[in-house]
Amino acid sequence: MGVFVLTACNGNQKQQTYSDNPRKGTINISVDESFQPAIEEQIKVYEASYPGTKINASYKSEVECFKDLTNDSTRMIIVARGLKVDEQKFFENQLSYKPQWDAVAYDAVALIVNIHATDSVFSLQRIENILSGKENKTAIMDGTNATSTVRYLQDSVLHGKSFGKNVVAAKGSNAVIEAVSNTTDAVGFVGLNWVGNPYEQKQVNDLKKIRLALVECVTCEEKGMYAKPSQASVTYAQYPLARPVYYILKENALGLGTGFANFLSLERGQLIFRRSFLIPGKMNLNIRSGLLKSK
Repeated sequence: MGVFVLTACNGNQKQQTYSDNPRKGTINISVDESFQPAIEEQIKVYEASYPGTKINASYKSEVECFKDLTNDSTRMIIVARGLKVDEQKFFENQLSYKPQWDAVAYDAVALIVNIHATDSVFSLQRIENILSGKENKTAIMDGTNATSTVRYLQDSVLHGKSFGKNVVAAKGSNAVIEAVSNTTDAVGFVGLNWVGNPYEQKQVNDLKKIRLALVECVTCEEKGMYAKPSQASVTYAQYPLARPVYYILKENALGLGTGFANFLSLERGQLIFRRSFLIPGKMNLNIRSGLLKSK
């Protein structure tokens, strides 16, 4: 889907009225915690550009974001997948119009290890063995319920199989980083947004205690190649654990949600994603087709 601006209803859609607009008002959004650093920066710049606006963001697991989307008080969510067909039908029946959604950036699930770990190179088969429990190595996730990282790894690496008993949950991305920094023989999985920015002081400090692991490049012509998660390795399909960043907007008139969605999709928002060391989804970057499919 492309960038859009809604100003009128079509056909039998029920036209909504809002007290806010792109330059004034308050809305509530829910955001996948994996993307918190980048979205906090987006909101900061948007509110500074339009002082009459206030975007209240709640950061939580992906499944909780989708639950919030069914509430009248939440008009937008930012997550790692778009709507499924049954979800589109549900919202169309509930709202009398289709929510809008689009991918605005790309992220990676970074595999991290302790700074003193002797092993920091992983094939996809070995990652699958660890996550399934075939290899008894502690794997630490970023939540206790259906986070986007959990869903992505279960769908894309385990292909629907269950996690092993060696897979444990921490309370958020910071907790994963802290646990791995204190456990020599463990691996952790967090969004690149939390560990990939060399200009963010906390992340610089964290990378004195942890390392970004190398993961097998499955698209490279030369076999035996490995890559760390980064803007370049995701852009050129060298790092395999990549995923999109979507907004889903429950708004069919020109409200603050539409204004913020457009901001994320256009030049200023795209540059903020780039400065946050994610991969802009709307600028002319050569994201290889077929690499980043919504699950």
